[in-house]
Amino acid sequence: MISRGDVEAARTRIDSRVLRTPVLRLDRLWLKLEQLQHTGSFKARGAFNRVLAAAETDGLPEAGVIAASGGNAGLAFAYAARELGARAEVFVPETAPPVKVARLRALGAAVRQVGREYAEAYEAATKRAADTGALFGHPYDQPEVCAGQGTLALELEEQTGGVETVLVSVGGGGLMAGIAAALEGRSRVVAVEPEACPSFHAALEAGRPVDAPVSGVAADSLGARRVGDIPYAVARRTAVESILVSDADVIAARRALWQDHHIVVEHGTAAAYAALLTGAYTPSTDETVAVICCGANTDPADLA
Repeated sequence: MISRGDVEAARTRIDSRVLRTPVLRLDRLWLKLEQLQHTGSFKARGAFNRVLAAAETDGLPEAGVIAASGGNAGLAFAYAARELGARAEVFVPETAPPVKVARLRALGAAVRQVGREYAEAYEAATKRAADTGALFGHPYDQPEVCAGQGTLALELEEQTGGVETVLVSVGGGGLMAGIAAALEGRSRVVAVEPEACPSFHAALEAGRPVDAPVSGVAADSLGARRVGDIPYAVARRTAVESILVSDADVIAARRALWQDHHIVVEHGTAAAYAALLTGAYTPSTDETVAVICCGANTDPADLA
């Protein structure tokens, strides 16, 4: 479990390593432009907090850092490792977008492509970390990672004066957990998932994290088969709500962000915005809402 105090401690630790990303105001709607973060997503925050916390405690192992990822978390850990002078090895599914694989290699990471889903890459990565003694960086289910992701919510609160509701796309749930912990008692948090990747929604229905099907346009970034234990516990404690949107809605929302605001995001990011466009989430007349634009590691060729 994590609290706002953990998020505040993470901000102190990583403040000089990450960007304070801007917000865009559209009447009573705010967009937090976290896709402008280092490596193109919020994941840099959690990666730096995980690696720096380990370095403070025991130092980084000679074997470096190992991560499993659909792409964005791997980019973040590769970047954090490079900045701190450590080796990085990243396991991704064979289905990972070529643009993300190319960027991983450009950051100097050794890339291992294993299996068709994130879960298979994860299994291979944890075994490799155990065999080599490398520091394992989980993309969403470690306290330091979740707390690091939540630092964007502290920024959002300062930049907007506070909002009533935050809409956030959810895969494994690390960002959701960090935001919910940071804003507990201050703002409502609504988790938005594609119908084809409903890990958090399935967990709420079952009363515990369970395996859920993974497919669709956002599977590369939201394709965790099971929501993390830490995110699930934080979400239940803070009463995070759940909304599902279709792949067609996600595609339309991604295109709308580009056509209306010239904001380029990946499909997973667009899920949160789709909840507003479709009316899956309808704010009250005076409600202030923020949407987290959490990642932009995508091929923009189909946005024209």
